[in-house]
Amino acid sequence: MTNERAGERTDWAALIPALFPTLARLEPDSAACLGNAGRRVNVPRGTVLFRAGDRCHTFMMVLDGAVRVQMASETGREIVLYRVSRGETCIVTTACLLTDNPYSAEAVAETDIDAVALAAGPFHDLVARSAAFRDFVFASFGNRLTGMMMLIEEVAFGRVDLRLARFLADRRDGADGLDITHQALAVELGTAREVVSRQLKEFERRGLVALSRGRIQVLDPAALMALAEDR
Repeated sequence: MTNERAGERTDWAALIPALFPTLARLEPDSAACLGNAGRRVNVPRGTVLFRAGDRCHTFMMVLDGAVRVQMASETGREIVLYRVSRGETCIVTTACLLTDNPYSAEAVAETDIDAVALAAGPFHDLVARSAAFRDFVFASFGNRLTGMMMLIEEVAFGRVDLRLARFLADRRDGADGLDITHQALAVELGTAREVVSRQLKEFERRGLVALSRGRIQVLDPAALMALAEDR
């Protein structure tokens, strides 16, 4: 699923202090371990990096691109948990490595990915011996966990119309629209497609959006943001 790029250790090592500031404080022996064990990899867009039930063998630090991490229920409902972008790591992967449990979610490359992959052995070695690496791993974990708690709160207690309004206003492109299906929106919001379609029709009736096949045009972003901030 990944293509290794040999002989480019210097290239990616030079990016580490800017993208992962905590790792700039690595002890010399730990920095050498990371430099020797880390492999620069390319992941093509659309690649499934892992599925629920897979065992975790690699810790990945994203240099460029975006990975979507999502979860599906037994009934087929899906929700996007978060995205891993430039300068970030995946906390589902971290949790699986630390607990030796299989993945409970799926990750898909939304774009071509440039990353550094660290096998489980060196990862555990660095966690055990390097305070700076531990700080990096657990700070990333804690920050992402805070975002996950906010997502749970929104899905459990938030109104779908407010969340949909915010998503449309925040994610619109330069032409004030989104190329997205109702099903994809439902996955983003953790709800049913029928709920999204019904709410979009209401937004269209109110003159907030215009709907066409595969695209939603935002007609009044200010009104959508005002709605999103209504509590």
